[in-house]
Amino acid sequence: MDIFERIKNDEGGPLGQYRKKAHGYFMFPKLEGQIQPRMTFNGKEVLAWTFNNYLGLANHPEVRKADADAAAKWGLGYPMGARMMSGQTALHEQLERELAEFELKEDAYLFNFGYQGMVSTIDALVNRHDIIVYDSEAHACIMDGVRLHMGQRIVYPHNDIEKCEKALARATKLTQETGGGILLITEGVYGMTGDLGILDKIVELKKKYSFRILIDDAHGFGVMGENGRGTSEHYGVMDQIDLYFGAFAKAMASIGGFVAGDKHIINYLRYNLRSQIYAKSLPMPLVEGNLKRLDMIRTMPELREKLWTITRALQVGLRERGFDIGKAEACVTPVFLQGNVAEATNILIDLRENHKIFCSVVVYPVVPKGVIMFRIIPTSMHSLEDVEYTLNAFGKISENLAKGAYKSEEMQDKSTERTV
Repeated sequence: MDIFERIKNDEGGPLGQYRKKAHGYFMFPKLEGQIQPRMTFNGKEVLAWTFNNYLGLANHPEVRKADADAAAKWGLGYPMGARMMSGQTALHEQLERELAEFELKEDAYLFNFGYQGMVSTIDALVNRHDIIVYDSEAHACIMDGVRLHMGQRIVYPHNDIEKCEKALARATKLTQETGGGILLITEGVYGMTGDLGILDKIVELKKKYSFRILIDDAHGFGVMGENGRGTSEHYGVMDQIDLYFGAFAKAMASIGGFVAGDKHIINYLRYNLRSQIYAKSLPMPLVEGNLKRLDMIRTMPELREKLWTITRALQVGLRERGFDIGKAEACVTPVFLQGNVAEATNILIDLRENHKIFCSVVVYPVVPKGVIMFRIIPTSMHSLEDVEYTLNAFGKISENLAKGAYKSEEMQDKSTERTV
């Protein structure tokens, strides 16, 4: 069959099957206005809990000025070319030095995008003789990196330290045959559910097994730990994490990412990361802007303190009202309800149209059938009044759900796409 014909006849996959009814409202919605707690959706003001703008830097006056000044000074083109060929600058090197110092590592290397950076890091680190051990709920970028691996990989159930140890024991036996090593990949903060990777327990296994640890701390960098150095600082195991991966898209509200570790490993990655060797260098306004953001993370702990004040008020309030928020310990806050996809969309419509609250909803296949997960992301820009208003709204949603007010077998057609 012709490839395009197959695609045309397909329902669109797990998410694409809902496109005709969901586009522009449930999926690919447009939030308009300046990035702040209250924005415009479908012509109405809503309270937005959907941005990974943890520290409120996206629209911070000092950040906006730094970004604008850098864009005026350099334009968006400089430097032209990949880092290895013609895209290297002193400011790229400075940002790498400062990131390494912040993470108490010898060196660091920049990525244009966090997702491609993780995929490429995994690809560069392992060969076909090596074994990858990874958590079952790893982010898609980790999964894609693992899929590139030509050797064997072993997955263990999410945060199950006993199964993790069994996976390491099995991997150890396999390496005796292959002659390779073991790379264990986990996350610091799991971005959908807000629970933490069990880094403290994993590093303890280094006493029994020989392996290296790579952590994806996209949602922990700048947020977790006394100084915002991440989940490894939170657990007090920074010196036992071999490679630390951080993204700029969350706490920094920017673009890009980095990996930090021993100097000789980072130098190896510099010369072997295909996604960076064959891609244009991070534009200078982003480099200067990220230097400013890193400085603010270091010198303005009040932003992090405000974030945690809002986060704790939200999570404590939800738990006190009987909501299931799982094992959330980081800022990402899930709210788990029971229902089908149609009920989920009806609840979301009620939240957006009547309560003027905008948050994301997650349904099967991301979560099990019969589960609805609302994903709330607090920031330092939110207020305690925002929290209280949201808690009251979810209380009413829960009451309506118990009464069967959202019962439905067919999701509403809210698509703004009329030519399909």
